[in-house]
Amino acid sequence: MALCSEPANASSAGNGQLMKERKVAVITGITGQDGSYLAEFLLAKGYEVHGILRRSSSFNTGRIEHLYQNPQTHTEGNMKLHYGDLTDSTCLVKIINQVKPTEIYNLGAQSHVKVSFDLAEYTANVDGVGTLRLLDAIKTCGLTNSVKFYQASTSELYGKVQEIPQKETTPFYPRSPYGAAKLYAYWIVVNFREAYDMFAVNGILFNHESPRRGSNFVTRKISRSVAKIHLGQLENFSLGNLDSKRDWGHAKDYVEAMWLMLQKEEPEDFVIATGEVHSVREFVEKAFKHVGKTIVWEGKDEKEVGRCQETRVVHVKVDPKYFRPTEVTQQLAIHLTILQKSKSNPQTLIEHSPRI
Repeated sequence: MALCSEPANASSAGNGQLMKERKVAVITGITGQDGSYLAEFLLAKGYEVHGILRRSSSFNTGRIEHLYQNPQTHTEGNMKLHYGDLTDSTCLVKIINQVKPTEIYNLGAQSHVKVSFDLAEYTANVDGVGTLRLLDAIKTCGLTNSVKFYQASTSELYGKVQEIPQKETTPFYPRSPYGAAKLYAYWIVVNFREAYDMFAVNGILFNHESPRRGSNFVTRKISRSVAKIHLGQLENFSLGNLDSKRDWGHAKDYVEAMWLMLQKEEPEDFVIATGEVHSVREFVEKAFKHVGKTIVWEGKDEKEVGRCQETRVVHVKVDPKYFRPTEVTQQLAIHLTILQKSKSNPQTLIEHSPRI
């Protein structure tokens, strides 16, 4: 593995004070939904932001184009990008040693649950072992005492829920390769925190959405399809389990929660959620209501369809290919740590007892 230069925290007291004043963040997964919102948030707070992105033959920076100093020429300002990959420990060591960040946000992952059944080994390599590579890079560079580390954990850890509502102390029971990989990542973060006294935390985030959500995720698929139907570009679309229930929040609120977790005096793990659940069926109905259509349901199971009450046209069908091999149990509201939502007040993180 690549060697690192003398760690920044081994310098003089004067330089130590300078390190405390530095606000330098590394974000893996910066081109994703959460990464782009987090980059915006940190830049607004005066951070120097370094993003790690994978090499691609097509442009994959659409969500962060506006954050360049000059979007037309991709001229970098306080946001700087580095080619790297969570499957390559050498590049992670090189980037962390070069940047010497004060905060690291590990948001990079193969994050599609259904796809994880088809790409189980890859998902484990990136989501599970990739987290270990990043933590080990921090240790290799001698930055365990100066870096704060955030791990993007997930409500998929609960899977087949062992208690309702779920909270920080609820036992885990993942029901997908994605959830299992994230479970390893969760515990390796805890291990490094306890073994090396590292400021490393897990944010167990329930579903969070936005216009930047990938189009193959159910919420964005619904909203885009409804828009196309309204514009006359599409007649119908297919979904999987209409009765799946999720706690959906907004990604912008949740990235603020990530940052708040790293501003605490002591490292602690927290659940982040809105405290209420809704079904996919309900999401569909509300989306169509937004364009003046009322959906009524007919049939059962795989034969069920959603028909427009006004025109009698079928707009929604059920396709078994979208069913997961194992579905998570209905996840209900969490009471320990939630985001209080208010249009008139800033988002606040309500903190109670942590898991660890």
